[in-house]
Amino acid sequence: MSAAERKPSALLGLDAIRDDLTALYRDLHAHPELSFAEHRTAAEVARRAESYGYEVTTGVGRTGVVAVLENGAGPTVLLRADFDGLPVTERTGLPYASVHDGVMHACGHDMHVTCLLGALKLLADARADWSGRIVGVFQPAEEVAKGAQAMVRDDFYARFGVPDVVLGQHVGPLPAGMIGAHPGPAFAATDSLRVRMFGKGAHGSRPESSIDPVVMAAATVMRLQTVVSREISGAETAVVTVGSLQAGTKDNIIPDEAELKINIRSYTPEVRTKVLAAVERIVKGEAVTAGAEREPEITEIDTFPVLDNDADAVAKTMAAVGAVIGEDRVFDPGPVTGSEDVGYFATSANREVPLCYWLFGGADPAEVAAAQKAGTFERDIPSNHSPFFAPLIEPTLTTGVTALTVGALAWLGGRPSQ
Repeated sequence: MSAAERKPSALLGLDAIRDDLTALYRDLHAHPELSFAEHRTAAEVARRAESYGYEVTTGVGRTGVVAVLENGAGPTVLLRADFDGLPVTERTGLPYASVHDGVMHACGHDMHVTCLLGALKLLADARADWSGRIVGVFQPAEEVAKGAQAMVRDDFYARFGVPDVVLGQHVGPLPAGMIGAHPGPAFAATDSLRVRMFGKGAHGSRPESSIDPVVMAAATVMRLQTVVSREISGAETAVVTVGSLQAGTKDNIIPDEAELKINIRSYTPEVRTKVLAAVERIVKGEAVTAGAEREPEITEIDTFPVLDNDADAVAKTMAAVGAVIGEDRVFDPGPVTGSEDVGYFATSANREVPLCYWLFGGADPAEVAAAQKAGTFERDIPSNHSPFFAPLIEPTLTTGVTALTVGALAWLGGRPSQ
């Protein structure tokens, strides 16, 4: 059976809307907005979803948008896309690059929004083929791990119902046209910490009269590198990254304090607890060793839970997707160390809701193959959060729309009774 013969009728209108979706993607990419400031994006999402026949609610969890389509008796399928950008200066050189200095869609959320809107349009046009209820969720502030919680706390379930399944996807540096889904713990938990280390300032010519927080912080950074290599079993996975170290204003002034921002990734509660305890012990220990007169301050910036994919939901959804795009294009990428807050929509309800969240490729397949052959993949293929990250529009867009549409149809009931 050919790919065309495998396509459900809901996908037959994709060719007709592809150019419009491409224009939308370029517009969204050029106009990124930071977390909880996605007003332009939310307005465009609401306008389009309403024109498709959905009942639209705006301002959910501050800037979130929820689009609901009732179509007879049947299950409720929640389809989610996030839509905030990042504080990154774009360096892609694209003609539709960000028009806002220092703000970029460097994580592909513009592609997520475009694909979900495309799926909502196709599903609305194919109402004769399914029965149930679609809840399209356009979520703010994923990048700061606040958006999903904000929407859930805004009486989400009371207003929109508890879903029977939560589906979503994330574009990444896989070959465009490929889909990857891993059952079980699929995305890591994240803990982001701000650490302030306090010393005693002095003139740079008289370091003996100081308690140097720069040296204290530098020693801490180096010691933190031993947490994973020396305290976590080789059979477990954890990541500890110091992404920011700031101290001082001038070369001949020893400052009073230094600030570190630390990012921790883990998959199990046991490893998470062990890493957090080790980080706290090292930070405080280096301060004592340096003779600091004030204990460091450690505060949480944000936290993501482990994203746990339901094994049965992954099998059911990916079987349907593979039957359309080709089973050879669907694979298990294993757990990834990136983090996601989409799981809140599944775990915060009053009952267990299955979650299936997958990756879809956005990188040029030929470039990926060449880089893998040369052993230069990490160097040559821009990943999420890079100022050079820019998914191919096609076949990425078609793959993403197809996966969401087919994934939803796998869960929705049959043709509604007349």
